[in-house]
Amino acid sequence: MEQYNQSSLAEFALLGFPKVGYIRDWLFVLLLLAYLLTICGNMLIFLVIRLDAALHTPMYHFVSVLSFLELWYTTTTIPKMLANLLSEKKTISFAGCLLQTYFFHSLGASECYLLTAMAYDRYLAICRPLHYSAIMTTTLCAKMAAGCWTCGFLCPISEVILVSQLPFCGYNEIQHIFCDFPPLLSLACKDTSTNVLVDFAINAFIILITFLFIMISYGRILGTVLKIKTAAGRKKAFSTCASHLIVVLIFFGSIIFMYVRLKKSYSLTLDRTLAVVYSVLTPLVNPIIYSLHNKELIKAIKRIIFWKGREANVTNH
Repeated sequence: MEQYNQSSLAEFALLGFPKVGYIRDWLFVLLLLAYLLTICGNMLIFLVIRLDAALHTPMYHFVSVLSFLELWYTTTTIPKMLANLLSEKKTISFAGCLLQTYFFHSLGASECYLLTAMAYDRYLAICRPLHYSAIMTTTLCAKMAAGCWTCGFLCPISEVILVSQLPFCGYNEIQHIFCDFPPLLSLACKDTSTNVLVDFAINAFIILITFLFIMISYGRILGTVLKIKTAAGRKKAFSTCASHLIVVLIFFGSIIFMYVRLKKSYSLTLDRTLAVVYSVLTPLVNPIIYSLHNKELIKAIKRIIFWKGREANVTNH
């Protein structure tokens, strides 16, 4: 039986954005700007919600947890992308590649569960308003958030273990902008049908089940909202869900096409495009969407800024 020498591939080459040529510097600037805006935007929302007592409600607690998650989600991939754009040697160690893949999928799965918890919170608030306070207690809210993180970090373990046992030999160039299961499987020098099947089963369970639960929740929310007699009442009820629903559609719309499939890869260009959407654009637009569609959050940001300004003036005088 042929033996493979896995140690011959101690590192991989991340091709990232090939053939960018003279626009590489501009791409670096755009990616760096997106990263800084993502960090600043999500950090602002997280801190404002934590500092403003008026926002200490379950809905805003979940929004703050989502913003905190996005900080780590982007940090898992974007700094390495930026480094590769500046360096001629675009390498990553075998262990580093597995760790990046694990944390990226763990945080991604956690976000799926968290968006589902947020949909359930909105369902209770709109469809069962009289029982909302009794059901969605502070304790339950904290347990749900902790459960989202725990389940998210447990989900990819089996996939990472299976990939770590694959033999990699010869060609070591990863045709992607960061380490991920599909491009890694395409480099293995043995049959990976088991890995593809396991990946499909786990991803289908995480992504499709959570997305289905969210859609069912919003279906019931829509039914309740349509029963409200006044147009102002309907608008107010649905405005609390608009931001969350937009985020859900953008995030799930890209990851479903990327991960719920029984093939290692489709088009390399399509894979890279989808990866940019869910790893860069979604975390970037999340704070913008929540800010533009939430008057209470905008007021809280102004209160925090003006309060800090007044405090500084008092200190100076």
